Amino acid sequence: MTPAMAWLLFLQLVLEPTLVVDIRLQFAIKEFYDLHTDYPRLNYPQGFQGYCNGLMAYVRGKKKSLYCPKNHYVIHVPGTEIQKFCKYCENFCENYNEYCTLTQDSFPLTICSLVTKQPPTSCRYNGNLTNQRLYLLCSRKYDADPIGIIGLY
Repeated sequence: MTPAMAWLLFLQLVLEPTLVVDIRLQFAIKEFYDLHTDYPRLNYPQGFQGYCNGLMAYVRGKKKSLYCPKNHYVIHVPGTEIQKFCKYCENFCENYNEYCTLTQDSFPLTICSLVTKQPPTSCRYNGNLTNQRLYLLCSRKYDADPIGIIGLY
């Protein structure tokens, strides 16, 4: 085996897992901003019958899923306002195998909740606009980006 081939094999074995993890992380960050931030808050056309029904149609389309999530959180501030809370993340959430933090500030957000007692083929949502602190999953310990919302405080 030539030295060049040996070097290439080494790079594939050592660096490929790192590249795959980094790509997955970039997708998770992008998905967070795409699905959990809406600033300024959009107004959906009347045909959607409310903000949450329009938003959840978008969310299900982005996820390419027919599944109706029970709850979904959407934050109505610029992404930079949320990202700053993942800058220094000292807590590790073992249940999620990710770093996590509780925001110090409350944020305007909409909680979209699936309406109960409806046909299984229907996904209708009610929305509740509120201000709350967030439990965020962060992409790493320092200089991170949010990758998920695990709860409200």
